[in-house]
Amino acid sequence: MKAHDGMYIDGAWRPAAGPDTIEVVNPVDEEVVGRVPAGTAYDVDTAVRAARTALPGWAATPPARRASLLGALRDVLVSRKDEIAETVTAELGAPLAFSQAVHASVPIAVAGSYAELAATYAFEEKAGNSTVHLEPIGVVGAITPWNYPLHQIVAKVAPALAAGCTVVLKPAEDTPLTAQLFAEAVHEAGLPAGVFNLVTGLGPVAGQALAEHPGVDLVSFTGSTAVGRQIGAIAGAAIKKVALELGGKSANVILPSADLAKAVNVGVANVMSNSGQTCSAWTRMLVHRDQYEEAVGLAAAAAAKYGERIGPVVNAKQQARVRSYIETGIAEGARLVAGGPESPREQGYFVSPTVFADVTPDMTIAQEEIFGPVLSVLRYEDEEDALRIANGTVYGLAGAVWAGDEAEAVAFARRMETGQVDINGGRFNPLAPFGGYKQSGVGRELGTHGLSEYLQTKSFQF
Repeated sequence: MKAHDGMYIDGAWRPAAGPDTIEVVNPVDEEVVGRVPAGTAYDVDTAVRAARTALPGWAATPPARRASLLGALRDVLVSRKDEIAETVTAELGAPLAFSQAVHASVPIAVAGSYAELAATYAFEEKAGNSTVHLEPIGVVGAITPWNYPLHQIVAKVAPALAAGCTVVLKPAEDTPLTAQLFAEAVHEAGLPAGVFNLVTGLGPVAGQALAEHPGVDLVSFTGSTAVGRQIGAIAGAAIKKVALELGGKSANVILPSADLAKAVNVGVANVMSNSGQTCSAWTRMLVHRDQYEEAVGLAAAAAAKYGERIGPVVNAKQQARVRSYIETGIAEGARLVAGGPESPREQGYFVSPTVFADVTPDMTIAQEEIFGPVLSVLRYEDEEDALRIANGTVYGLAGAVWAGDEAEAVAFARRMETGQVDINGGRFNPLAPFGGYKQSGVGRELGTHGLSEYLQTKSFQF
């Protein structure tokens, strides 16, 4: 068991202001695997003050030097890759192979991309008789979720540091051990004191204190739309910038000309990945009426193969939530073709990989984010009907289109109201902007667009 007594503030591990702690539970066997301090508003204030003190020096640090330190951070993460994977597996329950391939590897790639961008990004540009100067927005309050604990940290911290901002991180209480490991990596990489600070704690206490703090210039939050609304309201009252990456109900549109078997199998894999705990998961599969029953059969068969291959969901509350959605799907008349509400194991927070057919666009399971291994297969009549269904939710985070011809898929994707669309199974790109339309949030992460979120614009007229 890993027990951490302190917060990483101003370049050192410091005891928390209060005695309360948070237990970290392994979702596989429900055993306690760690304990971290439950930070208070006082701890947040101490961290923000450290970040503000460090800001002028870090903002004035040449971009090449910031790039070098980000490269050093990336190298430390590489050297601790196995430890990262093991830590994520212990507190999130993800299978070790998935933790190695995704949870440890993707953040390393993102950190490397920002080390390169920091050295090459144009922080000044000419516009007629003016010089446009881009400078760090200031102190960033980063509030991250549990589903991709290290990736979500790096996707906020790396661009903020590249931009010259200083950071206070409040990670999810379910997965704080990964954040502690990241703080150790920051220290080992040699970043100046106060540039990065870590406060572990509960969302309604430490998270709210960070969002409300007058010394924070930007709040970057990833999580539920409900909490995003609260943070947006807090920031709006203070006229403070926010970047919000929120919920999703992404559509996987399979056009009649597509390779049906490939599209269905990849689509099921996408939903079952990380036990369905992915905001961008393609949880609605849209299939033409003439291919519908074949697709349903393929999806059910594919889902059945994941029974022993996926991990649990993160905690008992999430398990109950997902199972409740499955029961709602049955009650509203959807046809269960794989899985169901019964837990597949006596111990651990497991949910059966589940597929519903005969799902209509107005059903709860077709409208609300479930955040578990649950796929809804919907029937459409023609392309216009498919587009109406695809765009017919309050979300717009991600999606996919499959077609025999790439141009046909792109033409459909252009009309989707969503921030990112995979074409015929396109691969993840750490340089491509990620973020949503509508209630999926505001702002973008990754690449140059992610870096620009942390910059303030100033112009000089000559």
